[in-house]
Amino acid sequence: MYQLNEFKLPKGFRGRSGFTVQIWRLVYFLLFKPSPQIMYGWRRFLLRIFGAKIGKKVILRPSSQVTYPWKLSIGDYSWIGDEVVLYSLGEIIIGSNTVISQRSYLCTGSHDHTKSDFTIFTKPIIIGDSCWLATDVFVGPGVEIAAEVVLGARSSVFKSIIGKGIYRGSPAVKV
Repeated sequence: MYQLNEFKLPKGFRGRSGFTVQIWRLVYFLLFKPSPQIMYGWRRFLLRIFGAKIGKKVILRPSSQVTYPWKLSIGDYSWIGDEVVLYSLGEIIIGSNTVISQRSYLCTGSHDHTKSDFTIFTKPIIIGDSCWLATDVFVGPGVEIAAEVVLGARSSVFKSIIGKGIYRGSPAVKV
């Protein structure tokens, strides 16, 4: 079915040179990840150096992961919890006053399972202001979440949520 020897990463896919990607990975492992919990300003600084748009007083835990900072935008006063993965192969935009709780996973990329070369693609994720994604929430590529949405623990979101409210489950539904 799959002919993975035919797979090719699209030109410019990472958004920066391979060298920049490797420098970010070194900075992440040597300076971001081992930084003390209280050094939120330091982590904001490191992400901004690599092109992330990070608002005022954003809290990012040292165990959070950002694949490509230059594809990340986080509004003022938002919190990114422990072990959150921001798999930013595509753009991730997080509004202000939004909480992404521990072990949540925002995934902007996937593969086309109908193609023999397993073509990779990206779609942005946009999360509005004043949202709370409780622990271990998965958000898939191309999802937009409206402002003032609460997603219950361990929910999965594969389609956009356009109305404020409380959602839970896999797939997430309004409750």
